Order: sequence, then structure tokens, then C-alpha cells
Amino acid sequence: MKLYDVSVTVQEGMPVSPRDPKVTLSLARSIARGNSANVTRIDMGAHTGTHIDAPFHFDPDGCGVDQLPLGVLVGPCRVFDLTMIPGHIDRPALARCDLRGVTRALFKTCNSHRWARGERTFDQNFVAVTADGATELVARGVKLVGVDYLSVEPSGSKEHPVHHILLRANVVIIETLDLHDVPAGDYELIALPLKLCGADGAPARVILRGT
Repeated sequence: MKLYDVSVTVQEGMPVSPRDPKVTLSLARSIARGNSANVTRIDMGAHTGTHIDAPFHFDPDGCGVDQLPLGVLVGPCRVFDLTMIPGHIDRPALARCDLRGVTRALFKTCNSHRWARGERTFDQNFVAVTADGATELVARGVKLVGVDYLSVEPSGSKEHPVHHILLRANVVIIETLDLHDVPAGDYELIALPLKLCGADGAPARVILRGT
């Protein structure tokens, strides 16, 4: 049994969305300063690094991340290798994917090369899911979608149709996965967000278990 940690390490200077808080990690208590223990203070947005979006992210009446069903966050998933597609994950790109019986779909694209190279600046030219791609995923009965950059939505989107389509259909969104060394195929997904009361999202440690 092989385990893949597909979570991005949270650290200062890591890429974050342009309007999100930057990451700051500091010692609120320090042995070097005479305290009995080290205690780290964390300052960052809820959508930092590998994280999970809740419906409340775009729907004021939607549930928070602490109310997401565990049954969706844990279970069989399929990783699709779309590293060679020329653009976004749209309906034609999904036609290359065997989605029959798939309820959890993770998409490995050229974005994952960024994590392998250790890039630390936000690149707006990332691969994302289009509105027609999101509609197709909902129609196929997918309940969880994972992408390998900071947003499931293309950069510069004003109305955020992809988030609305997926979250209104109660599709769980995982963003900022690092899939660079994960072969395409079937795995067990374990994706557990921090249990932040009523929050629109939360960082998560996400692992894949395969043979």
C-alpha cells in the first residue's frame, strides 16, 4: 500500500490568490526567549494551500466547512492525467476521461509542474475548470472535484460560475493539490479540512492511498 501526500506545504512566501492574506508564521512563545515551550502563531486565509471550499464560500445560506459530509471526503477517487491538454478543463477535455461510476475526480494538469519546481509566485495563467466543464461534472454525478492550483475557477472570473455550479449542486471542491508525482488511476482519498465553525473553507491534509 502506497501513500501519496498531495498537500502543499504551508509556508511563508508560498503562492496565494492576489486578494487573500499572505502567510505569516511566527513564534508567539519561544524557548529561546525564555518560555517553557514553542507555540506558533498562524496568520493566513482559510483558502491557503491545499484547502476545501464549502457552499458558504459563495452562498450566504450555504453550509460551512464543518458541516460537509465525511462520506464525501473519504472514499474511492480517480486521478485523471490532463497534463497534455492545451487549455482549461472543459467538456471536450472531460470527454477524454472515463467518468463512469466516478464520484470523486482529481485532475492532474500542467499546474502540478509548478509545485515540482517549487514556484513561489502566483501565476494567473493556470489551468482550471470551465463553466461547461463544471456542468458536465455535475451531470455525470461527480460529488467531489479536486484541482492542482489555487482555484477551480479560471483567473479573472467576475461572476464565478464554476464555483456556483459546483457548490449549488453540493459538489465538494478541493483546491491546490500537488499531484506531480501521482500516476493516473484509482485511489482511496482522505481529505479532512480543519473543523472551523461556519467557515467558508479550511486548509486540509489530503492523502491518497493506492496499491
